[in-house]
Amino acid sequence: MSLLPFAVPRPSAVLPLPINLEHLIRLLDPKVPFIIKQRVVESLLNHTFAEPLQEGEFDVLEGRRITLAIADLGIALSLTLEAQRLVVCRELGEAIIRGGWREFLCLATRREDPDSLFFQRRLVIEGDTELGLTLKNLLDGREESFAQGRLGEVLIGLERFARRA
Repeated sequence: MSLLPFAVPRPSAVLPLPINLEHLIRLLDPKVPFIIKQRVVESLLNHTFAEPLQEGEFDVLEGRRITLAIADLGIALSLTLEAQRLVVCRELGEAIIRGGWREFLCLATRREDPDSLFFQRRLVIEGDTELGLTLKNLLDGREESFAQGRLGEVLIGLERFARRA
């Protein structure tokens, strides 16, 4: 029996539900305009890969497109190279690298060997497999993980979240 003249909600009824990252991204992604996604992603990628871009390591993408499809989030990101800059484009790539967000996170942070991810079919290359393998080998040949700078901060945050989920 309460001494208060009004009902007090139980704490469990007031606390928010745990955040489901996959659900949140699926809900928000379609609402974010393409130009905003494009500017954010291009800025992160071109900053992260400034040195290899300058050295011409991504020249294989000039006039070609590759799509990274994060299947469990329903997100596809297509990239090309224009004037030594990675550019997000709307067109589907000639090669598609498909997998779940945790697999892409493992690839980016080097928590797992990229070849293992592909041999276990956790990441799959579709379409122009030669282009897909060339890009995979280029990224795999980097000495450090992508967990550097601004992109690294985002990846490390996602990795922490993934460990808790």
